[in-house]
Amino acid sequence: MELHFKSWADVAPRLVAVAAGRAPADLVISGGRLVNVQTREVLDWQVAVADGRFAYIGPDASHCVGPDTRVIAAEGRYLIPGLCDGHMHIESGMLTPAEFAAAVIPHGTTTMFTDPHEIANVLGLRGVRMMHDEALMQPINIYTQMPSCAPSAPGLETTGFEISAEDVAEAMAWPGIIGLGEMMNFPGVINGDPQMLAEMAATMNAGKTVGGHYASPDKGRDFSAYVAGGAADDHEGTAEADAIARVRNGMKSMMRLGSAWYDVESQITAVTEKGLDPRNFILCTDDCHSGTLVNDGHMNRVVRHAIACGCDPLVALQMATINTATHFGLERELGSITPGRRADLILTSDLKTLPIEHVIARGQTVAMDGKITVDCPHYDWPDAARQTVHMKPLTADRFAIAAPDGANTVRAKVIGVVENQAPTEALSAELPVIDGRVTGQGDTYQIALVERHRGTGGVTNGFVSGFGYTGQMAMASTVAHDSHHMIVVGTDRDMMAKAANRLAEVGGGVTIWKDGAELALVELPIAGLMSDRPAAEVAAKAEALVAAMAACGCKLNNAYMQHSLLALVVIPALRISDLGLVDVTKFALTDLFEENT
Repeated sequence: MELHFKSWADVAPRLVAVAAGRAPADLVISGGRLVNVQTREVLDWQVAVADGRFAYIGPDASHCVGPDTRVIAAEGRYLIPGLCDGHMHIESGMLTPAEFAAAVIPHGTTTMFTDPHEIANVLGLRGVRMMHDEALMQPINIYTQMPSCAPSAPGLETTGFEISAEDVAEAMAWPGIIGLGEMMNFPGVINGDPQMLAEMAATMNAGKTVGGHYASPDKGRDFSAYVAGGAADDHEGTAEADAIARVRNGMKSMMRLGSAWYDVESQITAVTEKGLDPRNFILCTDDCHSGTLVNDGHMNRVVRHAIACGCDPLVALQMATINTATHFGLERELGSITPGRRADLILTSDLKTLPIEHVIARGQTVAMDGKITVDCPHYDWPDAARQTVHMKPLTADRFAIAAPDGANTVRAKVIGVVENQAPTEALSAELPVIDGRVTGQGDTYQIALVERHRGTGGVTNGFVSGFGYTGQMAMASTVAHDSHHMIVVGTDRDMMAKAANRLAEVGGGVTIWKDGAELALVELPIAGLMSDRPAAEVAAKAEALVAAMAACGCKLNNAYMQHSLLALVVIPALRISDLGLVDVTKFALTDLFEENT
């Protein structure tokens, strides 16, 4: 169990006594309209809370009021369950679990199911334990999914550490582990890879949930084989047909709205138009950077978006509360305002626009009118977690791409960025050769993957298109899903070297340079992934980063997220790794050049 929070068994006698009127409640909320997500009703009911759990719900809770009972007058506002994020990565917020919690609590998020596979790729099982331990210290519910794939695609990338089936089996005994993180190595599952099957077996033997990640458009035999392997959910769908295929096969369809992933509108029609059972659908964020969290919201933003896409507000709330809790086997613990569950709820004056006016978690007020009212304790991150960028100084020559002998132009494979989606396109471009080196032109510029875990000095070079960059610029990031080496994109090799060296100097982060000067920097000293600064401060730097990208010509929505995923070798179509250019449609390394002219 989470620290400082009693189990149901510990408090059951008092819950029973309060509900029966034999003992007073700690808290009673009256005069509100209770949204019952179990039945999809709105009831003029009252709520009584004792020891951090709901003891009574019904028309009249006056029998639960004693001399020391706190009474909140809801004044006609709606009482809705605290919101749950069914799939997410804390590291994508550039924040530690404590600061992430501090950022999302005012938005009504009281439960998160997190997969720390980002830090697993950098620090291995030890890093996962650090995330897990800080998560348990928080005043809200943060459950950890043990990462399944580090590396995400063996043979196509090299990570700082690898996760084994033995690691997974060990972690299943940790108190905050809820299941297995997204199984990204879907080819491994389809082909019966013993390690992948062993990881899923260890999870199911522990009675826990296997997270899915099926990024292929194929819905035939391969998809069936993947589902048979044990994955219980999937968040990689981008179209209505994807959502339908998943729920028809017994999976939960997780529809995401992150900082740059807009996959709800294209899939929720499976419910709003096709009429499929909404209890098989879950809302999540997957990846949100700190600017989105602080300025736009978290799960409240996703619920509002689902409603704007035509979803009934009560159905949308089910998708962000009881559906999620039920999926992870926690329907008796959270996800609804019903007796015995954790007293996580929100007071809001409107079910469509969903203003988050008062947030209660485990029976305690944790936020009021957008301001957090509790502390979020921090883990003492050791030096080993802060010294993870190992590389020698780079010069512009390390980013030079030699042309075949005698070539005047070269046809090269190009990674094509797609706005608001995780997949990329596999493009090609005819590029000029100057002084024996291939050079980008127009909206095609260079990308490099710099090895930063073992100090090998390795640099893989390629080309990318779609950001809209102009002038002499470069952007570098040690957030490089999922291997988390260093991604450098630029129109100028000298700028690329400066950006890369800057991140080595500060111990990781994101930086953008133009015309020889640094425009923005977000320092991420913990594993090269997370800041140790407050959420608002990190959000301000993240917003400055977005503005700097725009100053370099980028017009895409939250394009930093696209930048950080260019090394994700499990999502089609074309990616880059420390081993070379990867054709994800074939799960194989591929040559950079197509032909010479």
